[in-house]
Amino acid sequence: MTNNQTKLNLFATVLTYPAPAGNYRGESEENRTVLQKIVKQGQKYAVISPESIRNAIRESLILLKQPNNRTRLHNEDQLAVEFKEYPNPAKYADDFLFGYMVAQTNDVKKMREQSLPPKRDSIFRCNMAVALSPYKYDAVFHQSPLNAGQSPWKNASTSALLHREVTHTAFQYPFALSQLDCLEKPEWVRALLQAIAQLNGVAGGHARAYYEFAPCSVVARLTPKLVAGYKTYGFEEDGSFPELNRLCQRDSSGCDLPGDEFWIGGEIVRQMNEAEISRLTNAGVHLFKNPEQLFDQLANEFLGGNASVSAA
Repeated sequence: MTNNQTKLNLFATVLTYPAPAGNYRGESEENRTVLQKIVKQGQKYAVISPESIRNAIRESLILLKQPNNRTRLHNEDQLAVEFKEYPNPAKYADDFLFGYMVAQTNDVKKMREQSLPPKRDSIFRCNMAVALSPYKYDAVFHQSPLNAGQSPWKNASTSALLHREVTHTAFQYPFALSQLDCLEKPEWVRALLQAIAQLNGVAGGHARAYYEFAPCSVVARLTPKLVAGYKTYGFEEDGSFPELNRLCQRDSSGCDLPGDEFWIGGEIVRQMNEAEISRLTNAGVHLFKNPEQLFDQLANEFLGGNASVSAA
């Protein structure tokens, strides 16, 4: 890669497919399970935290056989994880990509004795996933049966009517990566992009809910600029991305956003009319009908063609 190609930044917005969602819950109110929400333009929208997205990507990286230090423990009385050893970003993909902080003085001292940094920022920047459709106060009910008869255990003395908030929506979330941060371990960053392209298990309601987080559509920009320069929550409820109207040929007079820096993939491309495809192609935009193919080609451009994913 040339010198100007090693100072690029990757900005992307991922849109999921719409589906009924009861995942990522807040505190329960009696027997009512509450979705976490934010208010936008006077309406409530379900949200999913970036921590949940990051955790699902960690699990996906393990399935992609990348070296991992942290694993989730499911048999503890509280949320718990286990580290194989002190964090080591040179040895483990999750420590390199997502960062960490070791706070205890004795542990910090031991890490410094091993020439290991006691804290590290995440190179993967990700913001909250926000629903495209507002929450309409939908809810479902189901009966939790009494554990009776000769059962050796029971959770309650009576059956219970459970009340769960749900919403039918797609979610969108932005993420960003700096090329300078990634070139030390390009194979791990490529695996990260592969994990995003087939992401699942994000805040899945204690494994009872199946809601895929794999991209339906993607809008990405590969640029030397330090900011995305477009609306990172730019998908509308119908799946369109109005700011694509700003893309144009780099050399054209008064060009707003140079099209050759943009990568667009998925359903948004499959539903484009021929005139729009022609306009964007002439502007140099990289168009892909399949989001996984977009991420593969984007990784080649961002990291270099030799950054292959290898098993641990």
